[in-house]
Amino acid sequence: MKRALVLGSVILAGLLAIAVTAQQGTRPSFPPLGAPEKVAENVYRIPGAGGNSALFIRPEGVLLVDTKLANNGPGLLEQIRKVTDKPLTHIINTHTHGDHTGSNGFFGATVDIVAQENTKTNMQKMPDFKSGVGLPHVTFKDHLTLFSGKQAVDLYYFGAAHTNGDAFVVFRSARVMHAGDVFATKGLPIIDTGNGGSGVAYPETIARAAAGIKNVDRVITGHSDVMSWQDFVDYGEFNRDYLEHARAARAAGQTPEQAAASFKPKDKFKNYTLSSAFSGPDRNMAGIYAELGGK
Repeated sequence: MKRALVLGSVILAGLLAIAVTAQQGTRPSFPPLGAPEKVAENVYRIPGAGGNSALFIRPEGVLLVDTKLANNGPGLLEQIRKVTDKPLTHIINTHTHGDHTGSNGFFGATVDIVAQENTKTNMQKMPDFKSGVGLPHVTFKDHLTLFSGKQAVDLYYFGAAHTNGDAFVVFRSARVMHAGDVFATKGLPIIDTGNGGSGVAYPETIARAAAGIKNVDRVITGHSDVMSWQDFVDYGEFNRDYLEHARAARAAGQTPEQAAASFKPKDKFKNYTLSSAFSGPDRNMAGIYAELGGK
């Protein structure tokens, strides 16, 4: 059933600054909701108030990737209104976290919400979705194409990384991909093991994505600026180096804390952040050690 919500003129009343980053034990703050920034023809990034959102403007309506923290639905509509009057017809959630799904409920059953099947399962465990409002209506396992021709949008799943339901969203004709929090920033990843994330699988998942996705030039990250495709490929190398260091350090009898402290990234990664409000070397290394303990 086709669902549509005609965009109205709405004023953003405020933000609920609650970060839902599972198992992190922190409540990091986010920049305020920003204005749309053009990435390519008919593709925009909306930063702030949670994870980066993306807009894809089609002749029939607007597709929105990720809905930010709760209470940002009106603000998102206001920002979308700045670039188009077309109806909002589809939402894609890249993964389960509340800074990417928090305002799904504002749109209710009026749009088609799409996600990887594991993400829907993870969302069903979240208190905000107990009523069922805002849950995905459409799910996919490995690949799904929405629309056709120049409007085609490809959704891919290549395995566990940030969670066990991370979707890569490719705007085919624009040669742009939204990577969600698999590539949140240039730094240590956020590995949510409670929702199936895996530091051991992380580099292989990125490698499969890099090999399986073609003709992408620019990448919308989860929480940082727009990057190049090579930046994404390099991020897989960084995570592989980190995992290899963890294996070697564990074999040498180092503790996770010692392994984290002794990790020295290559010169090409010298500007990467190794600790942040979202993640940290001790936490990531301890999680990888725990995974390696069963292998």
